[in-house]
Amino acid sequence: MKHGEDSKTSNSRSALSEKADVTSPAKSASSFKEAASSGDTPISPPVSKPAHSSKSSIIIPQLSDKNYQEYLSKEPKTKVKNILVAQPQPEGPKSPYFELEKKYNVKFTFIPFITVEGVPGKEFRKQRITLTDYGGIIFTSRNAIDHFFRICEELRVKMSQETKYFCTSEAIALYLQKYIQYRKRKVFFGDLHNNKELRMFLMKHRDATRFLYICAEVRKDEIPAFMQANNFNYAEAVMYRTVPNDLSGVKLSAYDMVLFFSPTGVHSLYHNFPKFKQGDMKIGVYGKTTADAIIEKGLKLHLMAPLPGNPTIIAALENYLKAAK
Repeated sequence: MKHGEDSKTSNSRSALSEKADVTSPAKSASSFKEAASSGDTPISPPVSKPAHSSKSSIIIPQLSDKNYQEYLSKEPKTKVKNILVAQPQPEGPKSPYFELEKKYNVKFTFIPFITVEGVPGKEFRKQRITLTDYGGIIFTSRNAIDHFFRICEELRVKMSQETKYFCTSEAIALYLQKYIQYRKRKVFFGDLHNNKELRMFLMKHRDATRFLYICAEVRKDEIPAFMQANNFNYAEAVMYRTVPNDLSGVKLSAYDMVLFFSPTGVHSLYHNFPKFKQGDMKIGVYGKTTADAIIEKGLKLHLMAPLPGNPTIIAALENYLKAAK
């Protein structure tokens, strides 16, 4: 799962209406990056919330009252040379990481700290979820899409052509082309960084649709909390899990900075290096739940996204490298 990048606003995303289907597959899905989709809060068994017909304003729950700026290290920013990214290497030669390498004379090494494993269909059945009971499917990552359609195949389930798909970014929406024909389905997507548009789409269909949120064993709180606060009829379907990779061959002391994108990545660090000491190593993170995992370990945080001025990890990195002396 890849971290967020700046999303280009497209004409197909501007209309917040029933006709806002994604119908421009000309853009290649591989040209976009996907946000990290895992969080650090264990999910409870799937539950349905009663539909609510009130036309009251949207309730956006406050998930954290932390001022994360206060947790950023106040020490002077110092030059870094070798940066370890706890993610797979980006596809293609045009990644913004490679542009930063040339511009600031740094070296990125990509080593995924976690592996995603699918929940077997036999195990999924224990959740007692009938997929065809849901007219709206919510995806937060490509992993979620892959494992949803894998489960459909394993259980020999064919989703209705009237099924609506709601995605947290255009990149994820475009990835659906791997499994469905856009012109025969309704696909909605929002802004990667704040989900404002996605919330509007969800609210528009709240009273007419039962929603299924596809997630891992540990997941973000944002969307489920929003749906619960606004009385959606929804359930959560656990279809995949993350497990630590073997990092025994990694020499952490060779790196000046490590970038994390999920709490499970932080867990993998301590799973592989239980006696890890930060020392002079700089740490950057994407996402509040990842920052929480770093803070809970008593580690120093040197850069973070999204924050004001740092909407993406690339922006946060560049601002750090600019200021480093």
